[in-house]
Amino acid sequence: MTEVLTRSIARSADWTPERVLESDRRYVIRSWSQQGKPAQAVVTHGEGSWFHTGDGRRILDFQSQLVNLNLGHQHPKLVEAIQRAVAEMAYIGPGFAARARSELGEMLADIAPGDLSFSFFTTGGAEANENAIRLAQHMTGRSKIMARYRSYHGATLGALAATGDPRHNNGGQNVPGIVRFHDPYTYRTASGLPPELDPACLGAPHLEEILQYEDPSSVAAIIVESITGTNGLLVPPDGYLQSLREVADKYGILLIADEVMAGLGRTGEWFAVDHWGVVPDIITSAKGLNSGYVPLGAMIVGDRSREWLEANKFWGGQTYAGHPLACASGVASLRIMEEENILDNVRERGAQLDRALRRMQERYSIIGDVRGKGLFYGIELVRDRATKEPLVPFNPPAAANKPMQQIVADGWARGIYLSANNNVLRLTPPLVITEEELDLGIEMLDGIIGAADARLQRGDS
Repeated sequence: MTEVLTRSIARSADWTPERVLESDRRYVIRSWSQQGKPAQAVVTHGEGSWFHTGDGRRILDFQSQLVNLNLGHQHPKLVEAIQRAVAEMAYIGPGFAARARSELGEMLADIAPGDLSFSFFTTGGAEANENAIRLAQHMTGRSKIMARYRSYHGATLGALAATGDPRHNNGGQNVPGIVRFHDPYTYRTASGLPPELDPACLGAPHLEEILQYEDPSSVAAIIVESITGTNGLLVPPDGYLQSLREVADKYGILLIADEVMAGLGRTGEWFAVDHWGVVPDIITSAKGLNSGYVPLGAMIVGDRSREWLEANKFWGGQTYAGHPLACASGVASLRIMEEENILDNVRERGAQLDRALRRMQERYSIIGDVRGKGLFYGIELVRDRATKEPLVPFNPPAAANKPMQQIVADGWARGIYLSANNNVLRLTPPLVITEEELDLGIEMLDGIIGAADARLQRGDS
């Protein structure tokens, strides 16, 4: 073994981009991917809204990677805070008190809505959702969880079971007790009625109907993304979240707001629920909590949960729960957001992005709908605006998904990193993006959409 490691160390100077790609292909299993194919590129470094590849290219990151690099690549203050924290305390078990944990908990209590002030820190969003679901079941003594079809809550067993998007069909044996209901998809309502008449978009009428079928006394929690992320960037209409809150209160059900993507400034408020003045029983967070620099998630609960937790044992935990280095990075991230007025930048750049997308929609008939808040936007692409026929079908096989793949590839060729799911292009640049960088991204996006529109008009896609 010593000889093997010695040879490996001796080869360490030979890490060319080509070797990195080949070793990644041979030795690394990548998320949500068929293995055996090379990665898209080798990334060597990044700064702000940009990252660099091994072949010398500079790419504008219009995705914030997985919608988590809210403060951009290599923010110097955050990097420095992590370096300082790891020198002070790399790790201590969750049974001890550590300043970073306490300080992050206190800071989240200051910015979270209503009475939410008690946090359990995890390694990511899936674990936060998993613990939120389990806590709701323990508190209520009920088993069922209400979750929406167009949702993503994580890849652990319980979180994936609650997930509605097609990935849950390939997640092994699902956890029993998940009950689905429809989404507030105002562009494509479940009933075909206008959104102001559609029961699912109104929230309460559709939810109460499902609850009567299921027996509301058997339902522990309703879990929803405040603004749906991966599965279409669906912004609920005004009154929707309030109606869910009222139904949950009526039947003693806990309301869980999954803000893993939408939270911590992404929409221009600390939490997306703040746009509607709704206080859930539990908020789950991750991603923007510390821009993903160290794995970190949080389950934040209010007084009802606090009272139960102080009288009963919490049946949840991780070796790395409340990891001091991760919590220190969260503290630093929240400080940076305050010091650099990040929320103001999100509101200003979000308005800039919205105006540009509306202008594109006027010029290109391929754009069926534009929706979002802050720097959390999606554009839905269609073949026909009148019929709303999507550019690609829902959950398309690779052959049918070529038009969207071409759009993403065109972006890469022009120097902008884009992502799409089904027929919706997601636009989620870092929250630190400047006016000039956003203008450049919009210019590139205009060319990409214009080319896609031209292909559609010619019948090429």
